[in-house]
Amino acid sequence: RKQEQKAPDKDAILKATANLPSRNVDRTVAQHNMRDFQTELRKILVSLIEVAQKLLALNPDAVELFKKANAMLDEDEEDRVDEIALRQLTEMGFPESRAVKALRLNHMSVTQAMEWLIEHADDPAVDAPLPGQTPSEAAAEAGASSAEATAGPSSEAGGEEAKDELTEIFKKIRRKREFRPDPRAVIALMEMGFDEKEVVDALRVNNNQQNAACEWLLGDRKPSPEDLDKGIDTNSPLFQAILENPVVQLGLTNPKTLLAFEDMLENPLNSTQWMNDPETGPVMLQISRIFQTLNRT
Repeated sequence: RKQEQKAPDKDAILKATANLPSRNVDRTVAQHNMRDFQTELRKILVSLIEVAQKLLALNPDAVELFKKANAMLDEDEEDRVDEIALRQLTEMGFPESRAVKALRLNHMSVTQAMEWLIEHADDPAVDAPLPGQTPSEAAAEAGASSAEATAGPSSEAGGEEAKDELTEIFKKIRRKREFRPDPRAVIALMEMGFDEKEVVDALRVNNNQQNAACEWLLGDRKPSPEDLDKGIDTNSPLFQAILENPVVQLGLTNPKTLLAFEDMLENPLNSTQWMNDPETGPVMLQISRIFQTLNRT
């Protein structure tokens, strides 16, 4: 007859593990290290963007490269809409353009988008374009693109005109990648009595995280929004190690890498998308590994 087997009780477990060394993980330390990485990553990206712009500007085909990169942004904006989520909403009877707007406002969540659509069904401004997507701006950009395509640089001042054109393209790319605060978080924080500008600043500093933004508003408000635009010390061992990495060096000559850096600066929640991209993912992986390695030494 087999002896009946029972699971050990608490006393038996404590007795059996009494002599084992304690290995308690300090969660606050782990969270602090994660915040440190996010803070440093932003500084790294700011400095890498400057390096990438200089490298790409040396390319004789730089203007053409960035025209393509600018077009990639337009395609990317379209690709951001989850087709399955959009189909679910249109099958419920919502107009496609309105469903697209709802999904973009609600981070591609079908449930939240549906709630938004029902809540704003009678809102006269429900079909108004999102900020940065007004018809007048779209027409202006289309006109600018047309002008760029037809007006070629003169033989005498070709270099200067190409440089000016490249600068304008950089500005256009940055405008498209400007920070977009979470509309729900903005409303919730403004209802607490904060004004819109400081709410947007708080959300920008805290990666659109409402609770963290609230703590920032109630605390010492550090880092400040101005601190977000400061790069890393370019002479630091960390930055030098990143620049010496062959994968990073190759990535900095790719316009898509610059677009990824710009996007992650203003929309950190998009980092996962770029980490999974076959062109930009290896660069981000190397930056993360170098940071973790030097942080342990």
